[in-house]
Amino acid sequence: MSDAAEFVRARGRRWTQSLATRRRALANERELVAEGRLRRVVGLTLEAVGCEAPLGGRCLVTGSDGTRLETEVVGFSGDKLYLMPAGELHGLPPNARVKPLETVSDVPVGDALLGRVIDATGTPLDGLGPLYCDARTKLAGKPINPMLRAPIEEPLDVGVRAINALLTVGRGQRMGLFAGSGVGKSTLLGMMTKYTDADVIVVGLIGERGREVKEFVQQILGPDGMRRAAVIAAPADAPPLLRLRGALLATAVAEYFRDRGLKVLLLMDSLTRFAQAQREIALAIGEPPATKGYPPSVFAKLPALVERAGNGAEGAGSITAFYTVLTEGDDHRHDPIADAARGILDGHIVLSRDLAEGGHYPAIDVDASISRVMPQVVAPAQLAAARRFRQIYSTYQQQRDLISVGAYQRGSDPRVDEAIQAWPRLAAFLQQDVRTPNGYAASATELAQLLHAIGAA
Repeated sequence: MSDAAEFVRARGRRWTQSLATRRRALANERELVAEGRLRRVVGLTLEAVGCEAPLGGRCLVTGSDGTRLETEVVGFSGDKLYLMPAGELHGLPPNARVKPLETVSDVPVGDALLGRVIDATGTPLDGLGPLYCDARTKLAGKPINPMLRAPIEEPLDVGVRAINALLTVGRGQRMGLFAGSGVGKSTLLGMMTKYTDADVIVVGLIGERGREVKEFVQQILGPDGMRRAAVIAAPADAPPLLRLRGALLATAVAEYFRDRGLKVLLLMDSLTRFAQAQREIALAIGEPPATKGYPPSVFAKLPALVERAGNGAEGAGSITAFYTVLTEGDDHRHDPIADAARGILDGHIVLSRDLAEGGHYPAIDVDASISRVMPQVVAPAQLAAARRFRQIYSTYQQQRDLISVGAYQRGSDPRVDEAIQAWPRLAAFLQQDVRTPNGYAASATELAQLLHAIGAA
């Protein structure tokens, strides 16, 4: 072989190697991203032009003075992107740079979350150092095929006698807790947090007063409760985007532990604040209001969030969820969020202001409350006893005004006479000291004993 031929072959090999090296380098290069400019800010809505990003994508807005603000794409129109801030808008100048970021829809999860308090972005709020989670999960979650979900067949002991006996909750059920302000909602949540039979407790404090976060952690959960709890806090002063994200993050954390086969209790306080956050975002980008100022997207978001709770596939764990619903003026029948929640949840517990003002705690209105899965998870004898209790209780409540003013004449109706005689025992059965749990088996036994004692069994 001539020297010239060998030289050509050697040069060809070098070119081939150089080309392969350059191809590998190009493969590792990030795609160029077109940056845009901030053109308009109205209320909470930022309008950007000159860049593209998908719905739910993130953009970083950077001012000339170095001000940086992370935002999320919530809509678009023509060449305009509508962005919602995840922080404070103060100091953001006109024509700020808008850079689309790589879309990351997953969040870190793991056992490291237990005993910790984090915000809607996953940043610790408890001063216990950074989080080191060993897994990630999608914030939006993955819907479960309804035909693959395990049925609700097992009662859940929540430690509250009135609920265990008369409104039995099934493991994997989604319940609403309807209440106005100051009627013992937080106290009842605290009782269930302490006494419910669950492996993991996930608490989402969405849109509530910031003061209540520390109180819930220190006074209601306490050191023992925090060992098996993860708290996600997005208080009232957080931007609506973070309040929305806080509810999604709490649900994603609960899903992670459920998929590991654990029994999870999810407490979200409150579903109303989640709906109000979505309303603020929807109205800011021009969606028309529909029902009492709530745009249609609110009523689409509610079932999308709630349906993520419940039992997993056969053999997996469960998420038993309690969502508080704040009723405007204590009227849960005409409030649009309360009405929507009743239709998508598996039951609801209504707290009465009249009972609370009379010193009756927990102030559960048995007449207005229902558990839709109770017939599936309790024995026929307990179901019959609960119905008999409700009949006597309802009879007394219907005649309460006449009885209280002395207008009812004994002997006029045997059912009312029976209810008057039984009422002190019924009221005592429904009340419970917050420091004393009452197990499921004990609650069912006490209900049977009560009906036998008043001769109504």
